[in-house]
Amino acid sequence: MTGEEAAEIALEFLMTDWAIPSEDWEWFTVLNSRYVKNSWFVVEIGIEGLPDKWVLQVYEHGECDPNYTFNSPMKPGSETTELDEFPESVAEMIAKERNGGILSVN
Repeated sequence: MTGEEAAEIALEFLMTDWAIPSEDWEWFTVLNSRYVKNSWFVVEIGIEGLPDKWVLQVYEHGECDPNYTFNSPMKPGSETTELDEFPESVAEMIAKERNGGILSVN
């Protein structure tokens, strides 16, 4: 498996997990895909212009670990007006992730 193949698997897994419509996938970018030790790839996915990122592990046999990590410098409950420019599915996904999986209404 190549880093590019691992990145495709991770992106598809994340989009499917969050039920992001295929037309909104273009908002997501693979930031990094690197091989770790002798067993998996670490893939970082983000959205251009935002500080948030998802970190996923893809094993050499092509399976994505369902326990991925979300990293953001934004505090839970912080202002989300910068998300107004994104499709609803993407904005909701980020807002929920920033709040630990809970969508808050501001």
